[in-house]
Amino acid sequence: MEKARRYNEGELGAARGRSGPNRRNVRGMAARSNENLFEEVEQALRSQGADAAFTLLIQELRDQRKYPLLFEARLMWRRFQLGEPLLQPGKISDLSPEHQPAYEAAVMEAARETGGLYLADGEIARAWPYFRAVGDLKPVAEAIDRIPPGGGSEAVIQIALNEGVNPRKGFELFLEQQGICSAISLASQYPDDGARIEFLGILVRALSRELAVKLKEAIASTEGRAPDTDSIAEMIGGRDWLFAGSRYYTENSHLLSVVQASPQLQDRESLRLARELAEYGRHLDPIYHFPSEPPFTDTYTDYAAYLSAILGQDVDQCVAHFRTKIEDSAPGSAEVLVGLLTRLGRYREALDVSRQYLGGDAGTTCPSALQLCQMAGDFEQLRQLAREDGDLLAFTAGMIQAQAQNPETD
Repeated sequence: MEKARRYNEGELGAARGRSGPNRRNVRGMAARSNENLFEEVEQALRSQGADAAFTLLIQELRDQRKYPLLFEARLMWRRFQLGEPLLQPGKISDLSPEHQPAYEAAVMEAARETGGLYLADGEIARAWPYFRAVGDLKPVAEAIDRIPPGGGSEAVIQIALNEGVNPRKGFELFLEQQGICSAISLASQYPDDGARIEFLGILVRALSRELAVKLKEAIASTEGRAPDTDSIAEMIGGRDWLFAGSRYYTENSHLLSVVQASPQLQDRESLRLARELAEYGRHLDPIYHFPSEPPFTDTYTDYAAYLSAILGQDVDQCVAHFRTKIEDSAPGSAEVLVGLLTRLGRYREALDVSRQYLGGDAGTTCPSALQLCQMAGDFEQLRQLAREDGDLLAFTAGMIQAQAQNPETD
């Protein structure tokens, strides 16, 4: 009942443009659209009763697309059926306790009807308050998903993103309208981790498409025809002349931001595209090789190695690349290597690095030694480390799991 009560007590005040029923609004609508409506309603009431009058009024309001008034009329009819005052503030809690459940159901039904009518008219922003009030996001999310490229008002995009109704589609629309620079800023600040990673994948694909178009144009102008591929790696392979004279083909700050964030990616295709972006960055003139935070000081080479390892390409060589950084005392290199080894499923190696260089502590991007023991299924070592750390809960967990793993061992 709480959702409907909140709704009825002001959730839709802005959408209705008022806080409750207003007979002057109904009268103004009728005078403008049908001078005989008052007489028709009165005649229906006198000849057939209140239900007929309400039926006529509701049909007229629907036909004239006066949906907020339709919503009010639906609820007024229900109050009539329940024997409650017809004109009142609209708070469910003001009704007789025995009538509140039935009236709540009427509010929910009327809200869905009104929101659905707005959606049918393509007015997503006006439909949203009705569906939000009853906690039903799905119809609005589906309507947003159907918006064609280049469509969507600012209000709809805000609903999709800020209200969490359809973040993916909202971000795609935002990117189309505001461009990559603004989209990168939005993605970096978005509070939901899962959505932020999804946004990053969208950015990687968008930047890759943009770069591929520019590279094809440059190749066609020199070689007479565009290459029959969309692979950035294939286009730049063997064509060092593309980068002569400090030439570049996409905004370098955009490239840097996307590549720096790319280790967060999860799906293989986005990782592959990010790897190609990093490889493109490696070919740029050194004046565009802006350094990143250690251990990614050689930005594009270091990120290319990290992404290659995740993709299963030259894994041992890439792992050795980051081991060398530990030996060179590069800040953050141990944490990065532990995180990389963990992602590769090489938990025991990660555990060794963690204990040797991090003291077994967790980092911002890597698990603790105790967590790595759990991942590796090394419950004996988990028990030992927990005892050393004075962690009774972890010790108990390790002991129980070690016993379950080797039931014959005391």
